[in-house]
Amino acid sequence: MVAVHKKDDRWQNWELAITGQIPAKEPVRLDFEKLNALATTIVKTQEPHHTSNPKAIFSFRAIPVAKLLDQLGVKSDVKEVTFVSYDAYRATVTLEDLKRYPIAIALERNGKPLSRSEGGPLYLIFPYTDYPELQIKYPDRFWAFYVTNIVVGTEQIKLRVGDSASVGQKSSGKSDQPSRTLDINTLDKLQQVTIEEPVGYPIGWPIGKVKLQGVRLRDAIAASGVALPEGSVVVVRGKPPVYRDPLNPSRLAAKDLRDCDILLATRWGNDRQPIPAHMGGPLTLALPASCQARDDKQRWMTFVEEIEVIDSP
Repeated sequence: MVAVHKKDDRWQNWELAITGQIPAKEPVRLDFEKLNALATTIVKTQEPHHTSNPKAIFSFRAIPVAKLLDQLGVKSDVKEVTFVSYDAYRATVTLEDLKRYPIAIALERNGKPLSRSEGGPLYLIFPYTDYPELQIKYPDRFWAFYVTNIVVGTEQIKLRVGDSASVGQKSSGKSDQPSRTLDINTLDKLQQVTIEEPVGYPIGWPIGKVKLQGVRLRDAIAASGVALPEGSVVVVRGKPPVYRDPLNPSRLAAKDLRDCDILLATRWGNDRQPIPAHMGGPLTLALPASCQARDDKQRWMTFVEEIEVIDSP
């Protein structure tokens, strides 16, 4: 029987959110205490990131991903699952392989909680030693550090747009001006814009220029009935926690939105395919070359979920 250790207080606020094509209508959130209780499987394997002794075998206490998915349920048309890290890194694994192999989310290595430098507190691991074929299909870049989200299949677009009162106070119920949620049907009714740029997303996209189609950020705000006053700023938030950091928000000046066709991309490529989760979809933020003189590629954002307009004081 596997011993379940007491929760590490350093990670007491860490949670794993599971969304996408699952029966639950709202995100399923597992706090670290629940995750700790579920981690009753031992996976013994080599670890590619342990370069000082690449042949060493480590013992990971972990949760097989298939175990989580079996508990939640998965819709019949799902083919893949995407793991998203705190820093917006992502790794995608086929559902078939998750069911076939004990690919898991680890909490401990050799009986000790995983530190951030070791990929913790939640670390996506692959049992290379028992299943060497995984090393070819899922090389070391698939071992995802500090996992915060699992996206089953690809989510539907649910873009929440509001001002600082409606977005900031949603949970408290104090706002008299509720935010509005835009779906793909609403966005498709707006004027469609196509750009062709080398994308600034870090992984999972073709090299060179890529066609992106979507709507102007300013048009989505207008469609929500939210004013964009002169001097205001727009904060864009995505799923990964790095995109939701209140100390370092992704801010765009209202003037930039008026002067540049900053895009909320919903489709990509010559055939205008929906953007899947393994590419950071269904909704991404893109900046044409004309806007990039004042905004670097760090502003290109995947998994966009929320827009907030903040009026200047």
